[in-house]
Amino acid sequence: MSIETTSARRHRVVVLGSGFGGLFACRHLRRADVDVTLISKTSTHLFQPLLYQVATGILSTGEIAPATRQVLKKYKNTTVLLGDVHEIDLSARTVTHRLLAHDTVTPFDSLIVATGAQQSYFGNDRFATYAPGMKTIDDALELRARILGSFEEAEVATDPAVRERFLTFVVVGAGPTGVELAGQIAELAGRTMVGTFRNIDPRTARVILIEGADAVLKPMGPKLGAATAKRLTKMGVEIQLNAMVTDLDARGVTVKYTDGTTQRIEAACKVWSAGVQASPLGKLLADASDGTEVDRSGRVVVEPDLTVKGHPNVFVVGDLMAVPGVPGQAQGAIQGATYAAKLIRSEVAGKSTVADRQPFKYFDKGSMATISRFDAVVKMGRIEFSGFIAWLAWLGLHLYYLIGYRSRLVTVFEWMVAFMGRHRGQMAATEQWLFARLALEAIQGNNEDDREVHAELGSPTGTSKAEAG
Repeated sequence: MSIETTSARRHRVVVLGSGFGGLFACRHLRRADVDVTLISKTSTHLFQPLLYQVATGILSTGEIAPATRQVLKKYKNTTVLLGDVHEIDLSARTVTHRLLAHDTVTPFDSLIVATGAQQSYFGNDRFATYAPGMKTIDDALELRARILGSFEEAEVATDPAVRERFLTFVVVGAGPTGVELAGQIAELAGRTMVGTFRNIDPRTARVILIEGADAVLKPMGPKLGAATAKRLTKMGVEIQLNAMVTDLDARGVTVKYTDGTTQRIEAACKVWSAGVQASPLGKLLADASDGTEVDRSGRVVVEPDLTVKGHPNVFVVGDLMAVPGVPGQAQGAIQGATYAAKLIRSEVAGKSTVADRQPFKYFDKGSMATISRFDAVVKMGRIEFSGFIAWLAWLGLHLYYLIGYRSRLVTVFEWMVAFMGRHRGQMAATEQWLFARLALEAIQGNNEDDREVHAELGSPTGTSKAEAG
């Protein structure tokens, strides 16, 4: 059989999420005889691998997060809607999303869910108050304010212990994001900030990288992990392996080691990059389907064709899908979305049926991480290399996947300024960035305040529904 369609109208495809999965799904459906609706809770397409460069003052948000409407404006069959999806009815084939207090119900014939993952604190969600993750623009801007604010606090501190606490930076998790952040904070302190203060020497700042495993970048193998650790150590980063964070508050972290000993590290600025969990939509989708399960991280255990059980028209791609051998990286989302879009396009055109589907096959194009300027590590199958050539490869790949010629040109310029000299062009930070997330969480926890905010924004306090499509 083929995917259902109705002769009176075109096949309706709803795509959830505006990351790599959502964007590439729309791209491969742009010439298909379908109507596409992309729904996302953010208004931008985020190039997440470069978020840490926003956090450390190298790039602006505009270069890595272009407006989704601008990216897709030439896709005449695609409509973009902003809102947070909170209900998926697989029987009725509808998706309900909310923008402020308005609910919109959008029908679909095919559904592609690509809502990605979020930071995981392994059950210690209170840690998020003091150690933001690195998954959103808000995270990056908040972290930039925390990093730069710590130097400012150290400049005016009169107590040596307080000054030391503000000059201590802790990064939890030695995966690619943690390594890149630790390296850039060390470069920020050791190059960019030198000579800009009168009461402190930024070069005395401590950058501590904490990892629960026994190696840095462990999935990339012992050779590259050792090369990374050697380079970070040379830059002054203190690496603590086999260490688990057991407590975290405004003033620092408590670390427990495998030998049973514990240590308290006084640090004002902390960042969490130790784990991820799937979007809540994974559980919502599994509960709505016919026996679909989720793994420990909340990812959906999909069928060989990336669909949920009993619903061959509902695809799950990217970080939200649990497929053995497919890492939670951009390539997994791109390849999964492309696969799903091509199936829909072929079946709508009558060129194939659901029975003809071949299982999804992931092609591993390798992985890489940058350590510092002029230094990175690359793993492509059995090929492993590090150093300057790896760094050039990293630059080229990330430029390739940036959206738009303007973003690429500006990014190249900003990289030249930051890497060839000591200046960084995006060093603005405000107190609002630092506290906005906590203020929003407080408001959302107070129904009366929440209603007042909606009223000020011209939104009714009640919930309404509007049919779309």
